[in-house]
Amino acid sequence: MVAGQRGVLDLHFETLLPVQDTDQQLLIFRAANDEMHAAADAFLQEFGGLTVNIAGPGVDRAREPFALDPELALGEGDRFAEWGDLLGRRLFPVGELDHGRYFLGVDERRELYLVETWLAGFGSLPEALDNLILGVAPHRIG
Repeated sequence: MVAGQRGVLDLHFETLLPVQDTDQQLLIFRAANDEMHAAADAFLQEFGGLTVNIAGPGVDRAREPFALDPELALGEGDRFAEWGDLLGRRLFPVGELDHGRYFLGVDERRELYLVETWLAGFGSLPEALDNLILGVAPHRIG
């Protein structure tokens, strides 16, 4: 691409299955000691159930597929709670990145995180979704 020209980004979006309503999600995650906060609820109301199948080079990391469904992180409550304690924020699971290789979480300030045995931030929503789709590397926190 010549400098100054805009490229075309080929994305495929699909919603495979509707995510359970957020009241039902809240019951599931309360059982795992994860309490949904207003930011997670709003995010899932708008984007829950979205699956983005992308691949290839991004801005400064590979673009990877992701799915926004908190049930994909079921059983990972301790991981989210530990990272939330470290940050002094409440992280709530909202999905997975790269077919379950990483989890995605959002805090009450609408920051989107990559959650694994380490933590990294994609920034504030809605720009964080742009970063995720365009392949902008998250900043490593821990």
